[in-house]
Amino acid sequence: MAGALLARGLGAARIAATVDSAGLCHEGIPPAPEAVSVMAAYGLDVSHHRSRLLTAADLATSELVLAMTRAHVRHAVVLDPAAWPRTFTLKELVWRAEQTGPRQPGEPLADWLGRISRGRGRMALLGDSPRDDLADPTGGPLSAYEVTAAQLAQLADRLIELGWASGE
Repeated sequence: MAGALLARGLGAARIAATVDSAGLCHEGIPPAPEAVSVMAAYGLDVSHHRSRLLTAADLATSELVLAMTRAHVRHAVVLDPAAWPRTFTLKELVWRAEQTGPRQPGEPLADWLGRISRGRGRMALLGDSPRDDLADPTGGPLSAYEVTAAQLAQLADRLIELGWASGE
């Protein structure tokens, strides 16, 4: 859901970016019917999506890695320690960017992420955090998917405002 919403938002803002989705679950699993239904309400068809395992190669070639929970960030950073400066939960990146300030015109993404992550310690990834983690609706009622989708849409829009408002 996050990938579809972010890709749509970046496309609407005419930002040339590739959004890919990978995770920790088994390969080839289709989205839950509730996710398909909720995304259809946003005008997005995710029915053909299939899960894919995150690889070190994915991390090595990504300018930005967004996760839904601290546990996902920990997994990514263990898989590729060099990914640390550009790997965040979506919620963490948004709140840090709000504190640090938006990406400036002409500012490379890596430099903006560096500004955002100043003072960020790896120990902060221990445990779970409502401030950083999004609830996983898997197995829950349709309403849980609706709540998560609304949060994801708001966070994706805010991230685009903060990181790409200048069109870069």
